[in-house]
Amino acid sequence: MIVGGGHAAAQLCVSLRQAQWPGRITLVCDEPSVPYHRPPLSKSQLNPGADSSLQLIRPTDFYAKQQVGLRLAQTVRSIDRERRTVDVGQTKLSYDTLVLATGSLNRRPPITGIELPGVFSLRTAADAEALRAQVQNAQHVAVIGAGFIGLEVASALRKIGCNVTVLEMANRVLSRVTSPAVSTYFESLHREHGVALRTGVSISMIQEKEGQLTLLEGDHSLVCRADLIVLGAGARPNDDLARLANLEVNNGILVDEANRTCDPAIYAMGDCCNQFRPLYQTRLRLESVQNATDQAKIIAAAICGLPLPAETLPWFWSDQYDVKLQIAGVSAGYDQCVLRGVAEPGSSFSAWYLNQGRLIAVDAINDPRAYVVASKLILRSARPSLQILADQDRDLKELLLSGTKTYED
Repeated sequence: MIVGGGHAAAQLCVSLRQAQWPGRITLVCDEPSVPYHRPPLSKSQLNPGADSSLQLIRPTDFYAKQQVGLRLAQTVRSIDRERRTVDVGQTKLSYDTLVLATGSLNRRPPITGIELPGVFSLRTAADAEALRAQVQNAQHVAVIGAGFIGLEVASALRKIGCNVTVLEMANRVLSRVTSPAVSTYFESLHREHGVALRTGVSISMIQEKEGQLTLLEGDHSLVCRADLIVLGAGARPNDDLARLANLEVNNGILVDEANRTCDPAIYAMGDCCNQFRPLYQTRLRLESVQNATDQAKIIAAAICGLPLPAETLPWFWSDQYDVKLQIAGVSAGYDQCVLRGVAEPGSSFSAWYLNQGRLIAVDAINDPRAYVVASKLILRSARPSLQILADQDRDLKELLLSGTKTYED
């Protein structure tokens, strides 16, 4: 039994059947649709003039052909680990193996008035459709939060002509995931596209007056007015069901290398789980399509008694205007950042993150070559030459040919 309907759930159905697993598969999801692609929700799905059809990960008839039982628009309320059942309201469903793919939930800042009409979150297709229906009548939209979702929403709304104000509590955008130089680049990018961007702003109250929303900060001084507000203040793991079942939880459901929880009959995957990653020698909870897909393949192998796949490198991407940001690895804990190229709008460049000389991550901005090369080097635990990294006239192939060589600069 799979609880959840995102990328991980869809991939597990595929991977189990590819591994010739003969048993029954039941997918329980609180949304009315079969699993669909989530990234377009903060991009093309917000355009009233674009096709609003969901981009399904697998066509609906795939599940029938693969004998996957669907229980859509049903919410699992609790897990009885002793009896191996889940409660979906009027019915209790039995399982032999349970896989939690419950994803993440939007963080809701402690803002008075956050429940007012006109304040939107963006996590599901229903959220995107509700926002899309209102955007065409909005002249000014305020976005609270300047992480990936907040900036992607700002980009999508500017493309359709909305006036956009982005408000970020930290002193720079993308502060949790990039270096100051990359943050500065994206701040300039959005300002050049007409976004009013303010950092170091903490919204404390939202008020409605005469059909317009007023955003106030700490001392109730006016920050801005808007017709709509979109919350992009980050996400938390949707691990409430696991907590109720007394599974081990700490910033997500704790799982081992096979994505198995402390209960051998229960696995967890995707945004909701926290797993030790040997490459970084720490536990990580990752929010990405790639991570969800890879962990589904791990669980399928574990259930089928097959060797587990080798560890993969985390990667992420973000599309904003005509810029593609590709991230390989995880930069948390870096002690040095080397820029290759000039970090200014219209240019291609990359930021290389190192820890004690070892490459741990790269941000590649319109620079797919840097992304590909860095991905290989990170998996090798390479210690690349800083001179080669910083010199655009030097071919990155030099780094690949060096293997794991340690350079003395």
